[in-house]
Amino acid sequence: MPVVTIDGLNVNYHVQGSGPYLLMLAPGGFNSTIESWTRGGVWKEMDAINTLSESFTVIAYDRREAGASGGRVEKLTWETFARQGRAILDHQGAKQAWIIGGCMGVSVAAAMAVLCPERCSGLLLHWPVGGYQWMLKGCGFYNRHIEFVRANGLAAAAARGPAAKNFWLDPEAGPWAAQNATDPAFTAEYVKLDVAQYLDICAQSRDALYSDTMPSGANGDELMKIKTPALILPGADASHSTSSAWAMKELMPNAELWNVLPPHQNGANVLACLLDFVGRHQ
Repeated sequence: MPVVTIDGLNVNYHVQGSGPYLLMLAPGGFNSTIESWTRGGVWKEMDAINTLSESFTVIAYDRREAGASGGRVEKLTWETFARQGRAILDHQGAKQAWIIGGCMGVSVAAAMAVLCPERCSGLLLHWPVGGYQWMLKGCGFYNRHIEFVRANGLAAAAARGPAAKNFWLDPEAGPWAAQNATDPAFTAEYVKLDVAQYLDICAQSRDALYSDTMPSGANGDELMKIKTPALILPGADASHSTSSAWAMKELMPNAELWNVLPPHQNGANVLACLLDFVGRHQ
């Protein structure tokens, strides 16, 4: 797959199909990679990239800090991830695109609708994350990494990267586990960082990403200002709380909620729902 350098970081990406642009913001937490669209659930049933490319020019990519894309030790925010999404549209020459997000990809999509609404033709939001248990999970993962580094040092965290592959599978390995798994040059600099400053960056990232029980990606005031047409497909578990989908529906003025809960969602009916919404708002 091609790799492009954006904001000093390598980005692993894939473009396929024809028609209006569709920027695909992958599910999978901190394992948000192109492969997430074929790893399981409705996306595997749908054969998402191949099927959606019949109607769109799809742009899928490994988000920074995930997969084969690069990362950088700095404060991570939803805007950080949204800026990368906008830059990928710039790279492709896409003035506008439909934005589809799954799981944490929904949060990035919401952040893009705040950061650059003029670039977003519409939002397709599958299983928004948020709620009390989601906040506990995200904060807890960061806290486990912070305590591990405080007790064992950065070299010990870096050493977990090759086995962990990503933060979501091994919280002690930290948000830059994917880079420590794949990039020896990154690791060589990582282990030399000042531990106190590094831990402060981790704490700032934790508080920026998992600060409350609202749907992640945009705060309440920001959601109320998103005029972009949006389709919300709810989840129903501890991370993808149904209440988060309803909160987005209640706050976003041009949002529709597909009132079908898992396990009644499948590849066929999700695809039909997405294409119907796009057809009505194209």
